[in-house]
Amino acid sequence: MRLGVLDVGSNTVHLLVVDAHPGARPLPAHSHKADLRLAQLLDGDGAIGEDGIEKLVAVVRDALQAAEDKGVEDLLPFATSAVREAGNADDVLTRVEAETGVRLQVLSGAEEARLTFLAVRRWFGWSAGKLLVLDIGGGSLEIAYGLDEEPHAAVSLPLGAGRLTAGWLPGDPPAPDDVRALRRHVRTEIARTVGEFSRLGAPDHVVATSKTFKQLARIAGAARSAEGLYVQRELKRESLEAWVPRLAGMTTEQRGELPGVSEGRAGQLLAGALVAEGAMDLFGVESLEICPWALREGVILRRLDHMGTA
Repeated sequence: MRLGVLDVGSNTVHLLVVDAHPGARPLPAHSHKADLRLAQLLDGDGAIGEDGIEKLVAVVRDALQAAEDKGVEDLLPFATSAVREAGNADDVLTRVEAETGVRLQVLSGAEEARLTFLAVRRWFGWSAGKLLVLDIGGGSLEIAYGLDEEPHAAVSLPLGAGRLTAGWLPGDPPAPDDVRALRRHVRTEIARTVGEFSRLGAPDHVVATSKTFKQLARIAGAARSAEGLYVQRELKRESLEAWVPRLAGMTTEQRGELPGVSEGRAGQLLAGALVAEGAMDLFGVESLEICPWALREGVILRRLDHMGTA
């Protein structure tokens, strides 16, 4: 069957269409994206303003049309941290449903971490052993660890690249004092969770997902996306540590000229790099591997699992 997953994230609204059935690998058929940046459309009270709601309704309508055009049989719509943490989340969900017919399922941070972990486990298989999975989104950082398909530990921290950029790095390029303050904040937040994971033992394999990690790996020398999904891509902490001060000294425009960095994400890259560097340092990770599957694939896989047992 043809499935569609509609991901209303902090940065983008992304429709991923796949051909899939239980027991088989989902095959991508179509991708439709809109840069919405919901995390940056919050008002002073932390609510999504009227302009933001209207834009969200419009892009959901566009995604629905794209899903219909591509013959999607079953649509799985969900929202993550930007909607989850909005002060008027219920009103936003009600409005979207009333005007589009789509009822967004709001995932908790822990659910995001678990579903991303499922996708990574399926991608690498059982031979990967104990996995530590890191995922930097626009609004949050997810961390999960485990030996099975369900992680033993999963947390979500408010350390998304978009959120931190908007709240901590107003300059372009940012002031050195602002960068240092954000670095301290990031490491303090991550350090609070390290003990929960370290008591479970050292992972056999450390994996990262998300656009932020993919772009950081690319500027550090990883293969281009055009070389395919199955090329191994790694990010070494040593390389990342060398890039952080360079990114801090660049303007958004200059970062956008780096290989693999999209114009829309260039402004967030430094904050994402500080989160990635802090996580790798505090968890004692010298190198990690980039996984092409993440939350959207996890949602699809969970749906297929339920179909297979129905």
